[in-house]
Amino acid sequence: MQQHDGVDESRVTLRDARPTYEDGLLCARYLDQASEGFHRFWMGPTMAHIIATAFSHTGHTYSYEHVTFAERDDQIVGMAMAFTAEQHRHFSEAPVNQAAGFHLIRMTLVALVLFPVFRVLDAIPDGDFYLLAIAVDPALRGEGIGAKLLNVTKEKARTSGSRRLSLHVAAPNVGAQRLYERFGMSIDTQWPKWFAKLYLMAKVL
Repeated sequence: MQQHDGVDESRVTLRDARPTYEDGLLCARYLDQASEGFHRFWMGPTMAHIIATAFSHTGHTYSYEHVTFAERDDQIVGMAMAFTAEQHRHFSEAPVNQAAGFHLIRMTLVALVLFPVFRVLDAIPDGDFYLLAIAVDPALRGEGIGAKLLNVTKEKARTSGSRRLSLHVAAPNVGAQRLYERFGMSIDTQWPKWFAKLYLMAKVL
């Protein structure tokens, strides 16, 4: 029986997301947590509904097919969302745009203002398996849940034939950078290049 900081890791199980509105709401919560509120700022107060509505569709960034949940005692306690660079190149914006309705106006304006930030995903290197989001309930951090999610993402990356696992982390978020460094990742590039706002960290598989 594995223990991590005194906590029984065998109580934590991983499962793929289901194409349901309920799982979509959970995804939205963890996605916004991982992005430190960016998605709520971009999509507005109905962000959770937009994500959950688009969630059951395939072939886009926020599809259920890219999501792994961590459960403990039958409760979702964390999430990882990841996909290949090749998948991202062929993603459609239609499911999210349709789910947004008139809120798409706000989303378009925010995207125009923050154009450099939205360019980040377009710059994912070929051959990378990109971890868009990983989050764990704040009260359960340090219990090994994040490590389990990172490990299953690494295995999915290998299965996909990707050469590297990569992710972006905010430059001021030193704690997250240290976590990823312990996982074997290192800083590859910064974005935008003229201002250190985000680091791309990567691990060769």
